[in-house]
Amino acid sequence: EVQLVESGGGLVQAGGSLRLSCTASGFTFDDYAIGWFRQGPGKEREGVSCIRTSDGTTFYAGSVKGRFTVSYDNTKNTVYLQMNSLKSEDTAVYYCATGLPWAWSTAAQYDYWGQGTQVTVSS
Repeated sequence: EVQLVESGGGLVQAGGSLRLSCTASGFTFDDYAIGWFRQGPGKEREGVSCIRTSDGTTFYAGSVKGRFTVSYDNTKNTVYLQMNSLKSEDTAVYYCATGLPWAWSTAAQYDYWGQGTQVTVSS
């Protein structure tokens, strides 16, 4: 059974940092894409970032570019999302997902999802 588990969420003040982790069991991330999505209160789920493990290519939403960094540790089968300079508008439940999307920010193109981790940024 494939399971993705996110961790690292929490409450942080604006300007602070958090690092989210996404670990897989029953599945190896090698040669797949891992996307990070978020859903804020009253908002639709949106793509935040993605890493293509086959070649290390990364993608970012414009709203987080320069502040967030996605990375992959193949020795731990874990993907990280380092979030710096957090803003109140980054408050959301963050999900990781994996699959072979041709459009990285399209949620429907991912096959497996984690349960999400809450990130709350206080202003």
